[in-house]
Amino acid sequence: MKSHFEFSNLLGTVYSKGNVIFTPDGQSLISPVGNRVSIFDLVNNKSRTLNFQNRKNIYRIALDPRGTVLISIDEDGRALLVNLKRSIVLHHFNFKQRVQDVKFSPDGRYLLVTHGHHAQIWLNPSATIKSFTPFHLHRTYTGHFNDIISLSWSPCSKFFLTASQDMTVRMYTVNPVEGYRPRNFTGHKDAVLGAWLTGNLTDPNDEPRVITVSKDGACFVWRNKDMVGQDDDDSNDDEQDQSSTNSVTSKKQCSTLDQVRWGISSKHYFNVAGTYVTTCTFDRSTNILVVGFANGVFGLYEIAKEVGSFSNIHSLSISQEKITSLAIDPTGQWLAFGASKLGQLLVWEWQSESYILKQQGHYFDMNTLAFSTDGQTIVTGGDDGKVKVWNSTSGFCYVTFAEHQSSVSVVEFAKQGTVIFSASLDGTIRAFDLIRYRNFKTFTSPNPVQFNALAVDPSAEVVVGGGVGDGFEIYVWSVQTGKIVDILTGHEGPISSLAFSPLGDKLASVSWDKTVRIWEMYGRKNGVEPLQLASDGLAVAFRPDGAEVAVSTLDGQIAFFDVAEGKQKSLIEGRKDISGGRKFDDRITAANSASGKSFNSLCYTADGLQILAGGNSKYVCIYDCQDGVLLKRFEISENLSLDGTEEFLDSRKLLESGIPVNEINETAELSDLDERLEANKVLPGSKGGDMSRRKYKPEIRTKSVRFSPTGRCWGAASTDGLLLYSLDDTIHFDPFELTLEITPASITQTVEKSEYLKALVMAFRLNEKYMIKVVYQAIPFKEIKIIAAQLPTVYVPKLLEFISKSAIDGSSNHLQFDLTWINFLLTSHGRYLKNHSNQVGPIMRSVQKALLDSHSSVSKLANSNTYMLRYLIDQNNLHSRSATSQLDSPPPSLLTQRLDGDGDVDMS
Repeated sequence: MKSHFEFSNLLGTVYSKGNVIFTPDGQSLISPVGNRVSIFDLVNNKSRTLNFQNRKNIYRIALDPRGTVLISIDEDGRALLVNLKRSIVLHHFNFKQRVQDVKFSPDGRYLLVTHGHHAQIWLNPSATIKSFTPFHLHRTYTGHFNDIISLSWSPCSKFFLTASQDMTVRMYTVNPVEGYRPRNFTGHKDAVLGAWLTGNLTDPNDEPRVITVSKDGACFVWRNKDMVGQDDDDSNDDEQDQSSTNSVTSKKQCSTLDQVRWGISSKHYFNVAGTYVTTCTFDRSTNILVVGFANGVFGLYEIAKEVGSFSNIHSLSISQEKITSLAIDPTGQWLAFGASKLGQLLVWEWQSESYILKQQGHYFDMNTLAFSTDGQTIVTGGDDGKVKVWNSTSGFCYVTFAEHQSSVSVVEFAKQGTVIFSASLDGTIRAFDLIRYRNFKTFTSPNPVQFNALAVDPSAEVVVGGGVGDGFEIYVWSVQTGKIVDILTGHEGPISSLAFSPLGDKLASVSWDKTVRIWEMYGRKNGVEPLQLASDGLAVAFRPDGAEVAVSTLDGQIAFFDVAEGKQKSLIEGRKDISGGRKFDDRITAANSASGKSFNSLCYTADGLQILAGGNSKYVCIYDCQDGVLLKRFEISENLSLDGTEEFLDSRKLLESGIPVNEINETAELSDLDERLEANKVLPGSKGGDMSRRKYKPEIRTKSVRFSPTGRCWGAASTDGLLLYSLDDTIHFDPFELTLEITPASITQTVEKSEYLKALVMAFRLNEKYMIKVVYQAIPFKEIKIIAAQLPTVYVPKLLEFISKSAIDGSSNHLQFDLTWINFLLTSHGRYLKNHSNQVGPIMRSVQKALLDSHSSVSKLANSNTYMLRYLIDQNNLHSRSATSQLDSPPPSLLTQRLDGDGDVDMS
């Protein structure tokens, strides 16, 4: 069993905080998820999470106009420069304080960031130019008296606007202009959340405007009051026309912006009572202003070119909490919204008034997960009482069950994969149908029990549950009738975990009474001998062959028992392996913090040789069961915003009294009343963690780990969400860039050099059918196996489609050649094609049709030839038999015939 699993995706969390952005093509949405970044493909309906991590939760992200370089900045101002295509970190940089906003210039040359009261422009650290100093400071701009909230560029990349909490907006030039002083836009009565420059000075019907929006719901439109130095402007325009006749309109516009005097043209108010503006954005191409409010409502407004034009297109409530992020795609048709508190991410098409994407993760922690039999579906349960079903390939949740009234502790799949069972602390176990999406059975106990243990037999006819109650009993229900068929007694403490054997004839239960019991479900004996443990039992798991059971205990050990003999076989001391990570209030080092560490979830691999274990730590461990050694340890998160991820605490963050700075309550400094009330929750059950603490910091831990039935993937339900680790490379990268050198002549030269793989990829990049055919037919037959195995996965569907179309339209006469290609492509990339069956399904059906057509034509010809040969053989045999019969017949008698003179025969 291989153990080199790598992070592949993050499910269960779609948005946490920060800003969301669209890619330049408008087909994908980039969202910060904790200290990671997720990309949602809105056209192909799939998502992926990049495998880099920031030090803390990401606060701002920005993408360059080419869509190749991404910068992500965390809460402390530490930035990562990332190659988006390969998900590789190119550079680390520290801005040394929180960055409120970051924007790339439209021409891609500059990077504009906020820096407290100042703004800074850095030269764009390009991914194509190698440099020892990717970040080079161009200029620093001052003038504001409070923090700058947002930034925006002019279309020509020569001017930019800054909006600040000091209720003003300022316009700066990128490079110094003689006689120009930064323009100051004043008049708002609250913090300005956004400002944008739009319009065109050369078009009299579309003069330049500055649009500003403040927190109190006011929108001001600023226009040109008058032009000073008209002669100078004309001369400048004439000089520019003479120097470059092909200059774009935006360049002409910005040549005179430095001489414009701005004044308020019109004032507009959103008039949404009882709330305030939280975020806003503007699209220049459609003149659409989108405003998000604290009550979950957003408004769509059109600010036309005419003076005083301001119309509300429509308003819609999309969330119960405030909208924290807004984005408009390049076409101006799709609107993206993020709600931080609920973890919601939505994409709305405003013209058709329909959702393109609507996703929400678990509101509280995720407690448990389970894989379906084919590994394509994952079900999770959380503290919010919801059961969510996810597609492992697309990464999206497609159904949510909200029938439970309390936390969901365990979920299990039936073996058929169409029914899921969930146990909750509300005292019920529910069965859900994944075909009709309904709760068709509810199982309850005679006495109130908070169920935190659940097991389903392989036939899905019996379900058992246990938990915390008065009698510490295990209840057995019939799935068909929903009635209790048996009650298993004997434990003296709460039931912590249950597991059925693969055959379903045995049930293992572990309890806080330091025992594990093996029950014979059918024809069991009167008494069950308990197997003693060294400490309280936490989790139990059967080996796939059913001959061994593993139990984790509170002291960090994993004990293995022989089921037949009832004896302990081996013991793994895992406390030192899972130890690590120091909480902000710990008084001991991370190396000595193993006292409270233990495994609370176990899962065997498919072959039963290794076991996966996770618990209240930032590590997940894989052990070899036979030798009892640690094979690999995975660190599930490096997020310092979570408690327990640091190995060493900074003594500078301690006060003189020894109290950590993190425990100081700073809620009184928050500007909004809603934020102060949110930070000071006092209602019972409304806040997690220790209620005696002044501040609560989420702790990194793993509540459940499971292996996929395929054995090539495992998942962990953690504080960050559902983490998936896989043996398959999920990043499909094309190593050959499309450049001007890729021409038919260069492809032909590559073929002549016998670089067939490179030539084939270049032909696909050029996307000319005749060149693909030339390269395809030039590949030697003996090279097919090697090239098919090395072909990048992004081109496998394209090559299969080309082969199938060539076979269908009759342009290919190389049947054996085509069949050999198809054989080796399916052999080398079969798993990828199966996992992406939704995307390659039409292509595979086309291949199947081509094979059936080829089989039909070849079979007809072969049958015709066969019948003709049989006819010829039969005819030959017929003639042979007739000739043989003539040779084998007796010769006529020798008669002496004499003829008389009269002609009679004379016989003598």
